Amino acid sequence: QVQLVESGGGSVQTGGSLRLSCAISGSIARPYCMYWFRQAPGKAREEFAAIDGYGSTGYAASVKGRFTISYDNAKNTLYLQMNSLNSEDTAMYYCAAASVAGSGGRWCLSVLDSVFDIANRGQGTQVTVSS
Repeated sequence: QVQLVESGGGSVQTGGSLRLSCAISGSIARPYCMYWFRQAPGKAREEFAAIDGYGSTGYAASVKGRFTISYDNAKNTLYLQMNSLNSEDTAMYYCAAASVAGSGGRWCLSVLDSVFDIANRGQGTQVTVSS
Protein backbone atom coordinates (compact mmCIF):
# COMPACT_ATOMS: atom_id res chain seq x y z
CA GLN A 1 0.00 0.00 0.00
CA VAL A 2 1.33 3.42 -0.96
CA GLN A 3 1.43 6.08 1.73
CA LEU A 4 2.39 9.73 1.38
CA VAL A 5 3.37 11.95 4.31
CA GLU A 6 3.95 15.68 3.91
CA SER A 7 6.17 17.81 6.12
CA GLY A 8 7.84 21.20 6.11
CA GLY A 9 4.87 23.49 6.40
CA GLY A 10 4.76 26.41 8.79
CA SER A 11 4.42 30.15 9.09
CA VAL A 12 6.53 32.52 7.04
CA GLN A 13 6.52 36.21 6.22
CA THR A 14 5.71 37.61 2.81
CA GLY A 15 8.65 37.15 0.50
CA GLY A 16 9.98 34.20 2.44
CA SER A 17 10.66 30.62 1.40
CA LEU A 18 9.71 27.13 2.51
CA ARG A 19 10.51 23.65 1.29
CA LEU A 20 7.88 20.98 1.59
CA SER A 21 8.68 17.27 1.54
CA CYS A 22 6.47 14.31 0.75
CA ALA A 23 7.85 10.97 1.87
CA ILE A 24 6.45 8.13 -0.21
CA SER A 25 6.38 4.56 1.05
CA GLY A 26 5.66 1.82 -1.42
CA SER A 27 6.09 1.96 -5.16
CA ILE A 28 3.96 3.54 -7.83
CA ALA A 29 3.84 1.84 -11.19
CA ARG A 30 5.26 3.77 -14.12
CA PRO A 31 4.26 5.79 -15.91
CA TYR A 32 3.16 8.04 -13.07
CA CYS A 33 2.44 11.62 -12.18
CA MET A 34 3.22 13.23 -8.85
CA TYR A 35 1.58 16.41 -7.70
CA TRP A 36 1.38 19.19 -5.24
CA PHE A 37 -2.00 20.77 -4.80
CA ARG A 38 -3.47 23.09 -2.19
CA GLN A 39 -6.74 24.16 -0.73
CA ALA A 40 -7.56 27.24 1.29
CA PRO A 41 -10.69 27.52 3.44
CA GLY A 42 -13.69 28.35 1.31
CA LYS A 43 -11.77 27.95 -1.93
CA ALA A 44 -11.60 25.24 -4.54
CA ARG A 45 -8.70 22.81 -4.76
CA GLU A 46 -5.87 24.19 -6.85
CA GLU A 47 -3.46 21.81 -8.52
CA PHE A 48 -0.38 23.81 -9.32
CA ALA A 49 2.67 21.57 -9.78
CA ALA A 50 3.26 18.17 -11.33
CA ILE A 51 6.18 15.97 -12.31
CA ASP A 52 6.17 12.78 -14.31
CA GLY A 53 8.42 9.75 -13.97
CA TYR A 54 10.90 11.20 -16.45
CA GLY A 55 11.35 14.50 -14.63
CA SER A 56 9.12 16.63 -16.83
CA THR A 57 7.43 19.32 -14.78
CA GLY A 58 4.38 21.49 -15.17
CA TYR A 59 3.16 24.50 -13.20
CA ALA A 60 0.09 26.63 -12.91
CA ALA A 61 0.52 30.29 -13.77
CA SER A 62 -0.05 31.26 -10.14
CA VAL A 63 3.22 29.63 -9.03
CA LYS A 64 5.36 29.43 -12.15
CA GLY A 65 8.75 31.00 -11.56
CA ARG A 66 8.33 30.88 -7.78
CA PHE A 67 7.80 27.20 -6.98
CA THR A 68 9.87 24.19 -8.03
CA ILE A 69 8.74 20.57 -7.86
CA SER A 70 11.32 17.81 -7.77
CA TYR A 71 11.59 14.13 -6.97
CA ASP A 72 14.52 12.31 -5.40
CA ASN A 73 14.24 8.75 -6.59
CA ALA A 74 16.88 7.48 -4.18
CA LYS A 75 14.99 8.89 -1.20
CA ASN A 76 11.54 8.26 -2.68
CA THR A 77 10.65 11.80 -1.69
CA LEU A 78 8.80 14.52 -3.55
CA TYR A 79 9.77 18.13 -2.82
CA LEU A 80 8.31 21.56 -3.35
CA GLN A 81 10.60 24.57 -3.05
CA MET A 82 8.52 27.69 -2.57
CA ASN A 83 10.05 31.15 -2.93
CA SER A 84 8.62 34.68 -2.91
CA LEU A 85 5.63 33.56 -0.88
CA ASN A 86 2.65 35.86 -0.49
CA SER A 87 -0.65 35.77 1.38
CA GLU A 88 -2.39 34.13 -1.58
CA ASP A 89 -0.21 31.07 -0.99
CA THR A 90 -1.73 30.44 2.44
CA ALA A 91 -3.41 27.03 2.28
CA MET A 92 -3.18 23.38 3.24
CA TYR A 93 -0.70 21.74 0.89
CA TYR A 94 -1.04 18.14 -0.22
CA CYS A 95 1.00 15.75 -2.31
CA ALA A 96 -0.45 13.07 -4.52
CA ALA A 97 0.72 10.37 -6.88
CA ALA A 98 -1.03 8.29 -9.48
CA SER A 99 -0.19 5.74 -12.11
CA VAL A 100 -1.30 7.15 -15.42
CA ALA A 101 -1.36 6.35 -19.11
CA GLY A 102 0.65 9.32 -20.36
CA SER A 103 3.60 11.55 -19.59
CA GLY A 104 4.70 15.17 -19.41
CA GLY A 105 4.43 17.55 -16.49
CA ARG A 106 1.84 19.78 -18.11
CA TRP A 107 -0.16 16.77 -19.22
CA CYS A 108 -0.10 15.48 -15.65
CA LEU A 109 -1.58 18.75 -14.43
CA SER A 110 -4.31 18.57 -17.03
CA VAL A 111 -5.50 15.13 -15.91
CA LEU A 112 -5.40 15.48 -12.13
CA ASP A 113 -9.14 16.00 -11.90
CA SER A 114 -9.76 12.74 -13.71
CA VAL A 115 -7.37 10.71 -11.54
CA PHE A 116 -7.92 12.50 -8.23
CA ASP A 117 -10.24 9.90 -6.76
CA ILE A 118 -7.79 7.05 -7.40
CA ALA A 119 -4.61 8.95 -6.60
CA ASN A 120 -2.68 8.25 -3.44
CA ARG A 121 -2.74 11.41 -1.32
CA GLY A 122 -1.14 12.69 1.86
CA GLN A 123 -2.82 14.25 4.86
CA GLY A 124 -1.55 17.76 4.15
CA THR A 125 0.70 20.33 5.74
CA GLN A 126 -0.35 23.90 6.52
CA VAL A 127 1.44 26.89 5.01
CA THR A 128 0.61 30.33 6.39
CA VAL A 129 2.09 33.49 4.87
CA SER A 130 1.71 36.74 6.77
CA SER A 131 2.87 40.29 6.24
